[in-house]
Amino acid sequence: MSETAAKITELLRAWGQGSVEDADRLFPLVYDELRRQAHSFLRRERPGHTLQTTALINETYIKLNEQRNFSWESRAHFFAICATLMRRILVDYAKTKHRAKRGGNANQLPVEGLALAVEQRSDVDLLALDDALNRLAQIDPQQEKVVELRYFSGFSIEETAEVLGVSVSTVKRDWRAAKAWLHHELSGRKEE
Repeated sequence: MSETAAKITELLRAWGQGSVEDADRLFPLVYDELRRQAHSFLRRERPGHTLQTTALINETYIKLNEQRNFSWESRAHFFAICATLMRRILVDYAKTKHRAKRGGNANQLPVEGLALAVEQRSDVDLLALDDALNRLAQIDPQQEKVVELRYFSGFSIEETAEVLGVSVSTVKRDWRAAKAWLHHELSGRKEE
């Protein structure tokens, strides 16, 4: 483990025990990775999206600071939680925009990583994808996490395996199964 990685782990543990000062010292050390995650999320948003990378990071940081006595298992766990928070922030943002338009088009996401899951379409409705992922979480929470980490955060198969504490082959299997399930769910939604 690198010196920076060890420092991040130490600060996460202290933060989990309630040290706000350590949370403030942690942020500069994790900023670059959070920026990469936020950029990965926003890269899939529709052109002209008004939420910027820095704003998404700041919103995530605010949500993280609302956590009380959280037990961070590892750096990977921390970044996985950040990915979940970023997804929720973007979904909430999309819902707000959708409501503001009173039934207007929902935010669209390109499905580079889910191309097989949605019949090679160039985009997918973020709200429909979120609904489908919430249903998938009820059936198989690990598959939902794999999609969240791979698609939304841009994690590699290996990084996803590390975060989830499973083998690379398990992630590959879950990724294939989740894409097939999402294909079925999202294809059915478009036809309704």
